[in-house]
Amino acid sequence: MRILVTGATGFVGGHLLERLAGEQHQLYGLSRRGRWPSELTHLANHVSLLQAELADLPRLEAVLSQVRPEWLIHLAGYANPARSYADTDQCWQDNLHGTRMLYEAIVRTGLRPRILFVSTGLIYGEPDEPGGSCDERTTFKPATPYAASKAAADILSYQYTRYPGLDIIRIRLFNQIGPRQSADYAIANFARQIAAAETGRQQPIIETGDLSAQRDITDVRDMVAAFPLLLVHGRTGEAYNAGRGQTFRVGDLLQQLIQMARIPLQVRERIQTQRTSDTMVTKANARKLHECTGWEPRIPMQQTLEDILNYWRRRMTPPPPYTER
Repeated sequence: MRILVTGATGFVGGHLLERLAGEQHQLYGLSRRGRWPSELTHLANHVSLLQAELADLPRLEAVLSQVRPEWLIHLAGYANPARSYADTDQCWQDNLHGTRMLYEAIVRTGLRPRILFVSTGLIYGEPDEPGGSCDERTTFKPATPYAASKAAADILSYQYTRYPGLDIIRIRLFNQIGPRQSADYAIANFARQIAAAETGRQQPIIETGDLSAQRDITDVRDMVAAFPLLLVHGRTGEAYNAGRGQTFRVGDLLQQLIQMARIPLQVRERIQTQRTSDTMVTKANARKLHECTGWEPRIPMQQTLEDILNYWRRRMTPPPPYTER
């Protein structure tokens, strides 16, 4: 398959391309800067990376005409719920307008790839029934500018399957974590602080926000395994939830990480008032995805947390001293 992945240099994009690189595909990536970050330079041998802004319609048309993808996985966009409160205009520009420009470019080229639009379970907000889970029919109640912009792009993706008839499937990812995730996100931030404290880069105190939220969390490496399965088996116009179907209290995951630490640690919790509107409980009903593809998460949470912490420990390890030869 000729596969084009937008947002190729991001957290999910990198893990997806690592998985696809082990299969017989012609891989192309699209990113705003057109450069691999240092942690993904190994992908340069497997993926042709191209530069484009989603707002640049002529450039998108040129890339699509060059690549002529059979599959297109759309990951690019604004991805930080916390920052979206302060950066709302850019969030909507990237997630809604950028998605529309991509679809318009596809229409103008006359190409008809199979498209996977990567949405988020945050578009649901709280479940319709207290304590329940969210399936694909749950009412959208987005609680952040990020979630609202993704909900709008999700609806737009469905509309483009009706007219002008693009072949688009939507996957709604609930929370995903794993190695290389930015420390802007809670679990990665905890692991970074632990690794920094172990190496003396900070005091043995873990600063946190509200730890009471409950999240349906899956390893990103499990999440990306669902993408090619849906591209093969998914139905045009349909949406599919991807998640574990199990919630974890954020504070409990922090305690698991602390138990792995090499030094004693304290926790200092500080509630951020601007985040009080966040969805407190998220839980996926992913039965539809499982029935369609057979997909289910396989990596235990303990393994995921160990991998994240060890990733940050490697980041904190200084390089060996330079010696002349």
